[in-house]
Amino acid sequence: MSELVTGEAVALELRPAKLPSRALAVLLDLVVAVVAYVLVVIALVASTSGLDEAAQMAVSIAAFVLVLVGGPIAVETLSHGRSLGKLACGLRVVRDDGGPIRFRHALVRGAVGVVEILMTFGVVACVASLVSARGRRLGDVFAGTLVVRERVPAGRASFVPPPPPWLAGRFSALDLSAVPDGLWLAIRQYLTRMHQLDPQVGWTMAERLAADLAARTGVPTPSEVPPAAYLAAVVQERQAREARRASGGRGTVEVVEGGPQTGAAAQQPYAPPRAPGPVSQQDPQPAPAQPTRPTHSEPPARPSTGFAPPA
Repeated sequence: MSELVTGEAVALELRPAKLPSRALAVLLDLVVAVVAYVLVVIALVASTSGLDEAAQMAVSIAAFVLVLVGGPIAVETLSHGRSLGKLACGLRVVRDDGGPIRFRHALVRGAVGVVEILMTFGVVACVASLVSARGRRLGDVFAGTLVVRERVPAGRASFVPPPPPWLAGRFSALDLSAVPDGLWLAIRQYLTRMHQLDPQVGWTMAERLAADLAARTGVPTPSEVPPAAYLAAVVQERQAREARRASGGRGTVEVVEGGPQTGAAAQQPYAPPRAPGPVSQQDPQPAPAQPTRPTHSEPPARPSTGFAPPA
């Protein structure tokens, strides 16, 4: 499995799509786009037959740009990285930090795709995907995106543990616009792998990430909140905002990952590392007593009878 590695040496379990599956998805998208373009051209020819040749050429170019360039951009923006071809192949376009793409990502991918896919018949895109260690074409490099496999075994997926319930909604007023995608990536992957780290190392890493996040938001980290719990609460707040943005702000969207945790298990991931206490010295146990040989009592002396034994 291909893995992305953050600056904190934490592996990212996104599974980049391979070139054959990406090529098949692009081919399906192109077939749909060409069919739509042909239908639009037929309709335009029938409706603009009275125009001169220059006007018809301008309408044809506008239809080409609208259908073959604007269509894929609109589809990827509205579906958050799932076009028809990618949906059929189980693929999805995501940001480098694993989040859903936005219009600017789709726009850069579509604009660069005109050159490396349409004008060069996909040769430049194939070469770039083969050279890239993560299979990214030039559009992905410039847009900061990655095509990943979305159909993965559910048991092997990593989830961000939810924050403690008493932190729900506490950081809803934070300004998260200045936090870069690289920092979100490091925080998310730390939270998914913190159970596998040494407690002291994990605590130090959480403090460093919390300090970086607080410097970006302009609000200091609360002293009474463990750094890992602070990171989990802010990540959940960001996910809730993206979910509300994706749903158009309708209603309240609750984002919970990793399933509910109750009891001591809910607080244990965010507890500070326990310092090793002094080893109690127990009193040495007495050595087992060695078995002794049974002693035979001497026979009692015979009573004196007045007779002496013969010499």
